[in-house]
Amino acid sequence: MEVESYSFGRIRIGGKDYTSDVIVGSDYLKTNWWRKEGHRVVLEDLNDVLGLKPEVVVFGTGANGRVVVDKAVIEKLKNEGIEVIIERTDEAVKTYNRLLKEGKKVILAAHLTC
Repeated sequence: MEVESYSFGRIRIGGKDYTSDVIVGSDYLKTNWWRKEGHRVVLEDLNDVLGLKPEVVVFGTGANGRVVVDKAVIEKLKNEGIEVIIERTDEAVKTYNRLLKEGKKVILAAHLTC
């Protein structure tokens, strides 16, 4: 699924607006994505993602980049042969959409606010 738009606290996917963090892929959408530690992504937060077997995971760290992706997460994904991209959410959405159009099996895990 392509992300149609993103602005602080709001993301539009499939013609519907969401106001909570999301994980999205070509045929996957998880809304209300809550992390164990709030502004930190830990391995437990990505159980769904690992099962999807993506080629690339793009993390949107918020409008101001406040979310931190734990080193163990990056190492685990890379050890699984998964490319990891970490950007502010506005840029992460652009990267995700570009990779999706290129035919990559990509997942976006996006924090929508700070």
